Amino acid sequence: MTTRLLAGCLRVLGLAVLLVASAGATPRPPNIVFILTDDMDAELLQHLPRLQSLMVQQGMSFNQHFVSLSACCPSRSATLRGQFAHNTGMYANKGANGGFDKFFGDGLEQQTLATSLQAAGYVTALMGKYLNGYPSRHPGNRYIPPGWSEWAVPNHGSPARQYNYALNVNGQTVRYDALPSDYLVDVLTRRATRFIRQTTAERPDAPFFLYVSPLTPHFPSVPPRRYRNLFPDAKAPRPPSFNEADVSDKPGWLARRDLLPRAQVNLIDALYRKRLRSMLAVEDMVEQVMQTLKDLAIDGRTYVFFTSDNGYHLGQHRLPPGKGTEFDEDLRVPLLVTGPGVRAGSQVTQLTANVDYAATIAELAGIAPLPFNDGRSLVPLLKRQATGPWRDALLLEHAAERGAPRQTRPWLEPLDPGDSPAPAPMVEWRSPYIGLRLADNRTYIEYESGEREYYDMNTDPHQLSNGYARLPAAEKARLSAWARRLAAAAGQTLRDAEVAPPISP
Repeated sequence: MTTRLLAGCLRVLGLAVLLVASAGATPRPPNIVFILTDDMDAELLQHLPRLQSLMVQQGMSFNQHFVSLSACCPSRSATLRGQFAHNTGMYANKGANGGFDKFFGDGLEQQTLATSLQAAGYVTALMGKYLNGYPSRHPGNRYIPPGWSEWAVPNHGSPARQYNYALNVNGQTVRYDALPSDYLVDVLTRRATRFIRQTTAERPDAPFFLYVSPLTPHFPSVPPRRYRNLFPDAKAPRPPSFNEADVSDKPGWLARRDLLPRAQVNLIDALYRKRLRSMLAVEDMVEQVMQTLKDLAIDGRTYVFFTSDNGYHLGQHRLPPGKGTEFDEDLRVPLLVTGPGVRAGSQVTQLTANVDYAATIAELAGIAPLPFNDGRSLVPLLKRQATGPWRDALLLEHAAERGAPRQTRPWLEPLDPGDSPAPAPMVEWRSPYIGLRLADNRTYIEYESGEREYYDMNTDPHQLSNGYARLPAAEKARLSAWARRLAAAAGQTLRDAEVAPPISP
């Protein structure tokens, strides 16, 4: 037998042995990429054709996807822990009931999605925004929370401005200036693709979890220079709720607002153009990440998630730019997913939420959900499997920042250090609330002040008419009891209550 023939036989034999061994082996867990934008409302998606081509047409779109509390830090806490705000205690971006200091001080970092994945053998990375208020004086600007193998998070400057900032890169501060190459979204893109290539080469047997969080299109919505002149004539959407003509039926905090003046509307349009331009850099990020996965031939075993921490309003209901309200503009966010077993171009209409990410990623990774998890795994939806009873109501909740004087207590997100004020920022105090976003397309809100809101978006899609006064007394009682039951529940008890509305008296 010739040497060449012998070598060929050995290769065939080796392949056969490998196939036999693989047949009895546990399937390798998939890689997972989680891209979380900052303040991207669902409306922006229609202006991003590359994102639609890469993820909408090639993956699954969740068309009824919401956050339970529209503010950055509470939403990001829900992502990491799979819990509603009343179970994390994270209601705000700073102060006694929110922000990095509270998350750290309460020990919530000790058990997160990241710690679970890392313990299961995943190489984990977080690149971009972590939690509002990070870093703080204690534990310092080189601190890395438990669970992260790779860390590249802003620790100095004003990263939302995209230039002149610093990153904590694995415990070392790396500074960036104002060169075109220093644009933060682009820096995160380069780091993300490098992480994918290096991890695949150096640890080929280990799956990875890559969490990329660009600070875009967060105010001030700075675009890269290559896109700064695009969309010259774009204007913010003008739904019937824009600068709403009659808000007399709304709660007092809104009913007292004057119409937005023309100068304010012009500023809203200018901000909208910047939001569109800045999102093009995020499209570049998604495109390059997806291309890297394809180049390495690992796209077939990698799930990619794309979503936002909360929505954003721009003039609806007479409101200047911001978030934190009970209206759909602030609560509805995109969720797009591609990966093995996900049917291209498919859509989901079930009611889903940001508290579902942790349980979903845990199931994809083949590990148990966090023991305190409130959310639901979306895996049956991703794989088009039977789900059984699904969520009929999503809890909505919001609490004002503790410790601030009533007359100046901010409702919307406080500005990050170095931010210039948004046009006419809202600082009017409002009462905390709980409420429901219902699967049959209705919203119910009750404030601690005693005021109530109810919108049926089947007949009133823009939430123009507060129909609470017209509701039958029995329905008022049922909705209130349901919201209160959810706001006091956790874990399986909460999930059971989502599909078991109280019986009308």
